[in-house]
Amino acid sequence: MRIGYARTSTLDQIAGFEAQIKRLMDEGCEKIFKEQLSSVDARRPQLEAMIDFARDGDIVICTKLDRLARSVPGMVEIASRLKAKGASILILDPHLSNRTAAEELTFNLLTSIAQFERQIMLERQREGIAKAKAEGKYKGRVPTAREKTEEVLELAAQGKGASYIAGALGIGRSSVYRAMKSKPANGKAV
Repeated sequence: MRIGYARTSTLDQIAGFEAQIKRLMDEGCEKIFKEQLSSVDARRPQLEAMIDFARDGDIVICTKLDRLARSVPGMVEIASRLKAKGASILILDPHLSNRTAAEELTFNLLTSIAQFERQIMLERQREGIAKAKAEGKYKGRVPTAREKTEEVLELAAQGKGASYIAGALGIGRSSVYRAMKSKPANGKAV
């Protein structure tokens, strides 16, 4: 069976997510596991479900290496778990597989290069932020959750729970709790 795995780091990456799913469908994937969260998160429930679902002879297909894992140890662990079940991995861009010894060597080399590229990118990003801060140009990200405090309080007053509010407003649960804490005795957010 051809099994697909699609992932984006954030909910905002809709076009990229849909493009991955379409490509996996075009590749004949009979089942596609999808999630929208960072690959560095400790828990990726759909990845775990996909690994549990895989059987002997299955091919797990992913559009790019970094959609499956961002580090060599992460990729090695995923590949080992799938291989133990008799399943292999096929990456579409670049075309890579780990079915044979030669393919696995290339797969591992390119995984190492992908991790190296990511580390270099993060290093440059940190340097750029440090330079911008030194020049007084760094503003940081826009605090979108604070702008939704009134909406959080309205939904909470309606008896909605934190998970519902977070999903409805597109913010994290911790942001919901912070907004709810900011409510003083007079009922208005600060």
